[in-house]
Amino acid sequence: MKRRAPAGPHSVVDAAITSRQSIRAFRVDPIPRATVEQILSVASRAPSGTNIQPWKVYVLTGDALARLSRAILAAYQNPEQASAHTPEYAYYPTRWSEPYLTRRRKLGWGLYRLLGIGREDQGRMHQQHGRNFAFFDAPVGLIFTIDRTLERGSWLDYGMFLQNVMVAARARGLDTCPQAAFTNFHRVIRAELALSEAEMVVCGMALGVADMDQIENTLVSEREPLDQFVVFRDG
Repeated sequence: MKRRAPAGPHSVVDAAITSRQSIRAFRVDPIPRATVEQILSVASRAPSGTNIQPWKVYVLTGDALARLSRAILAAYQNPEQASAHTPEYAYYPTRWSEPYLTRRRKLGWGLYRLLGIGREDQGRMHQQHGRNFAFFDAPVGLIFTIDRTLERGSWLDYGMFLQNVMVAARARGLDTCPQAAFTNFHRVIRAELALSEAEMVVCGMALGVADMDQIENTLVSEREPLDQFVVFRDG
């Protein structure tokens, strides 16, 4: 599936934003370190309150990437350890309400439908979720951390940095998948990457070249029309 850039003087920026999607199958093509450095350097221009720049990034390739994936998958696939792996912060609400529940279900069931996974097939759902921890076979895995003493404003700043990473990747013909799933396994990540106690895992992210021959990458999530979330007031 080919994604076309819009025409016009704004096309470069617009195309990088609107062609971004969460990719769940990557080609093995290696990404040069210089390209990753460029992406992260551009992304670091994200704004942050009083310029504190709260982000820290661990870039994993090769054996380092494989080791972390194996360690997390070993924990993920061990039901006796499941209760020991919980996130340090709440990414999702504990109680879902509308319209968020419907949107969440539409995306999830849309992916499973493409993959031929039925609603009762817990085993295949578990297996598909585990693909997160192999970074969907991407050649580059990113782990993002934040100083745990920082407050909510810094997390807002962090979101702008993460968006910059994804947009800068698209501008170079690369794709990403931001992954909150890694937060459950912060203890495993801490041990494997020798994180300091001051660091909290924010998320992971796969980075590479999308394999557009894989059916899961045909899933493009919808966005609400402006009249659903924008209020114009003229007087």
